[in-house]
Amino acid sequence: MTEDPTPDTPAAPVRRDGPIFLVGCQRSGTTMLRLVLDSHSRISCGPETRFLTDMQRIVGRDWERLARFGLPREDWLRRIADFFGGVHADYARSRGKTRWADKTPLYALSIDFLAEVFPDAQFVHVIRDGRDVVVSHRKRFGYWSAVKCVVKWPRYIRTARASGARLPADRYLELRYEDTVREPEKTMRTLFEFLGEPWEPGALDYGDKPHDVAGKYTVEADRRRAAAGTDASIYESRVGTYRRELDPFLRVLARVFSGRMLRELGYR
Repeated sequence: MTEDPTPDTPAAPVRRDGPIFLVGCQRSGTTMLRLVLDSHSRISCGPETRFLTDMQRIVGRDWERLARFGLPREDWLRRIADFFGGVHADYARSRGKTRWADKTPLYALSIDFLAEVFPDAQFVHVIRDGRDVVVSHRKRFGYWSAVKCVVKWPRYIRTARASGARLPADRYLELRYEDTVREPEKTMRTLFEFLGEPWEPGALDYGDKPHDVAGKYTVEADRRRAAAGTDASIYESRVGTYRRELDPFLRVLARVFSGRMLRELGYR
């Protein structure tokens, strides 16, 4: 009589050491996710860099001119990776971390380039209701920024999602801001499982850990928590703010320019 085969045991998470890029339209919750990542014992997620988009020109629109150096394009990509990755790796080591992450919202428009420079990189794309993003732009950057945001928000998401669709599933993950603040542990467990990192509950209490952030962020974060009547690091009071804070003109603009993307993402 043949014995039943032993049931398969769950596979252990695949440990990864490649870089992590945290992207998304500005004011979508990327700073909060950055601090969660930076609170993990293995991951260092330092200040925004932003300058990789300038280096993208080296192998992009400037390539015809720079190719005259006689170096192949692959050599330029390697040099960019060595420089940029070296800065992050040194910073991570100085903090006792073994893996680095970069949170720069602007890189949502450059995922294809980043994936070429860092073939082992993983990308986490944070998506938030565009109407709440417009409200946050108005509060943080002014009214004209909010007006432009109704066009910027869908462009960021459309571009990042198109790039993500060209990547393997284990290299691109979308996280909804709303899920993150409503069910932080469940959502963050999904995030760290994707990254191949062990779950650490303390990562949710990022406010109790040191981070290299600008003083204005601490002031703004304290003000928002006070307005929400909480001292928690993660809270959901900013979900749906457009219902009470978006004026009629911006509502119309959001419906006209962002409506299609809102519907595509399931925002009603």
